[in-house]
Amino acid sequence: MMDNWDEVRTAYQVARLGTVSGAADVLGVHHATVIRHIDALEKRLGVKLFQRHARGYTPTEAGADLLRVAQATHDQFQQLAGRIKGRGNDMSGDLVLTSLPGLAPMLTPALVAFQQEHPKLVLRYLTGERLFRLEYGEAHVAIRAGAAPDQPDNVVQPFFRQANGLYAADSYAKVHGLPKDLSEFGAHRFVAHDDTTSRAPFYQWLRANVGEDRICFRSADADAIDTAIFSGAGIGFLPPERAAGLPGLHQVMAPLPEWQVPMWLVTHVDLHRSPKVQSLLAFLKQRARQWDVGAPPA
Repeated sequence: MMDNWDEVRTAYQVARLGTVSGAADVLGVHHATVIRHIDALEKRLGVKLFQRHARGYTPTEAGADLLRVAQATHDQFQQLAGRIKGRGNDMSGDLVLTSLPGLAPMLTPALVAFQQEHPKLVLRYLTGERLFRLEYGEAHVAIRAGAAPDQPDNVVQPFFRQANGLYAADSYAKVHGLPKDLSEFGAHRFVAHDDTTSRAPFYQWLRANVGEDRICFRSADADAIDTAIFSGAGIGFLPPERAAGLPGLHQVMAPLPEWQVPMWLVTHVDLHRSPKVQSLLAFLKQRARQWDVGAPPA
């Protein structure tokens, strides 16, 4: 079938768009070429792939099966192209980094400084709760939190250990005061992630030491959690370097070792040695020395 990939690709575009003219535009060919490819593929397979009607082409059951296979193949080619683009020997083109959203305030200034050193790079910083797939070329470098990732085709390096302290805003302190120690936590309000099964060590500690009813503001969004703390909704966790840049915050408890979260730099083995990936890794490791004493040496 791969000997006739042009015909399969044509059928995929017809099934996706529903018209011969739409497929012809996308493929950059004459509409007669599209019809010829469809006719040849149906003759080769011995089955009708489309129902023809006045409004266009609708896939038959066999055509829908072909569409699913062609879609998967198309996606894999796109992902492969992303991985190949990351193998260049110069410092230009796309460079994609991904992390959890909560790291954005710390990482973004560092990434801006890195791009200023390499102005030909198009730096794409993708954040989200889902794991971007390095093996499919969705990202060149990933920063992962928690236990060390164990995918066999990835290169995993320690990045830094993120400290976390408990903080409250001036507006909260004026209304509720501040606890002197853990024994007074039961009289206060807290902000935390909505997921009661979160593996973040500081949230596990909080739920073990504070009644669930005292967690009065919850969200699955890291920015919303931070904003709630700044707005006086309750006491919550922040990295010290984040809190230091914000006026009107009180440290309720200094960071404890058990609240630290290990961070990892993850790259795919195929892209790990490319110059731009190596340059970004070295730059981030250097910056991490400012963020935590647990960072590896540069």
